[in-house]
Order: sequence, then structure tokens, then C-alpha cells
Amino acid sequence: MADVQLSHSEKTKKKKSKSKEEEDNDAVDFLIKPQNYTPAIDTSQWPILLKNYDKLNVRTGHYTPLPSGYSPLKRPLAEYIKYGILNLDKPANPSSHEVVAWIKRILRVEKTGHSGTLDPKVTGNLIVCIDRATRLVKSQQGAGKEYVCVARLHSKVPEVAKVARALETLTGAVFQRPPLISAVKRQLRIRTIYESKLLEYDADRHLVVFWISCEAGTYVRTLCVHLGLLLGVGGHMQELRRVRSGILGEKEYGDYA
Repeated sequence: MADVQLSHSEKTKKKKSKSKEEEDNDAVDFLIKPQNYTPAIDTSQWPILLKNYDKLNVRTGHYTPLPSGYSPLKRPLAEYIKYGILNLDKPANPSSHEVVAWIKRILRVEKTGHSGTLDPKVTGNLIVCIDRATRLVKSQQGAGKEYVCVARLHSKVPEVAKVARALETLTGAVFQRPPLISAVKRQLRIRTIYESKLLEYDADRHLVVFWISCEAGTYVRTLCVHLGLLLGVGGHMQELRRVRSGILGEKEYGDYA
């Protein structure tokens, strides 16, 4: 009889404890409420290849574990090279194909490709895609380009405003025929100059420095000739530098020294 009473008292105690737990559960909210601020992440111990990884725009913070592949913090260097993109500052003299061949030999990879040919004397932004990233080359080749150019006029133009007006006239859709020395067929075609800006004009040395944002396939050399014709003095391209190709520009250069 005593055993029956003990078991009954134990049951009542369990019921009371359960009811207390239920009350506690009702009192506490287990939902993660949305917040207006982003919690700080300590990235000091992260590998150098994941620099600014915490600043990526992501849809969700979770991921599905896969039987193959690596998490970003444990991914080996060979995997980064397999899907790698290099944003290079091409020096003068070597051609784009030479630079790509050097990278292929140094990294010992099967395939390399670049985002758009630069003439040997032209410097600046050259995006090189490695192995599996070479499929992105087409999307980068068709993207817009930005250049800073130095053009030499064949005679003095006294008014700076006249040079600025001529540059503004060459904005929009323009007819172009590629130069005599070019990699494409010399056929008349239309290219779009999205924006242009006069940076500097030296009337004594007949030099014009300007920046343009243009469609892929635009020949800035031909544009300089057209600028000289509009001003009535003639002109040619002295120096050219590409400062942006697609989404990557010279501010996003890596330190490959």
C-alpha cells in the first residue's frame, strides 16, 4: 500500500514539474527575431584568401553540407587556383597573350583566358581567368571598358572649351573603322561611347588627357583621330591605359609580388 502511495506522489510531482516547464516555455520566446544591425565577425584568424569574405552580399547565412567540396575556411589553395581570377596591371611591351602564357606556365594549369586584348604598348587592367573560370571570359569580354588616354594634337587649339565640346560630340553611338594594324577585319561598325570627361589639356605641348567609358571593341586610337578631325588640326593617340574591364578596375588590383 505504501508503494502505491509513493508512486502516486511521484506522478503528481512529475505533473507539477511538467506544468512548470510548460509555463517557462510559454514565457520564453524561442524565435530569432530580425535585427537591424549585423553582428561583428572577427576575421583576424581567417586565411588571406578570404579577405573581405564577410562583406559579401548573401541571401541566407546557412549552407547545405555536401559530400564533396570544402567549406570556405578549409578550402585548399589548389581549389582556389582551379576557379581563380587574376586582376592584373599589364605593363607596356608584352602582349596580352604573352602575359596569359606566363601565368599558365607559372601556375602549371591547363587553361587560361583573358577578358579582352590589350595592345603591347597599352597598360592597365587585364583580367585572367584560370581553368574552370575560363567560362566567365565571354561575359567579361562583352562588358564595358574604361580608359584614360593621352592624345597628341598636330596643332595648337587655344580654347579648352572647344576640346571639351569635341569630346562631348563623340559621346554616344559612333562609326568606327579599325586601324590598319588590328586583330579584326577593317569593316565599318558602330560602337557606343557611354561617357567621356576631359581631365587635362596642355596647349603648349598639344596634349589632351581624357577618360572614357565605352562599349567593348571600341578603338580609342580611332577615337583620337576623330577628335583631331573635329578640332580641325588632326591628332593621334600618344598613350593609353585601361582602368576598368567589366566589374573589376585598377582599385581592385591584388598584390602578386
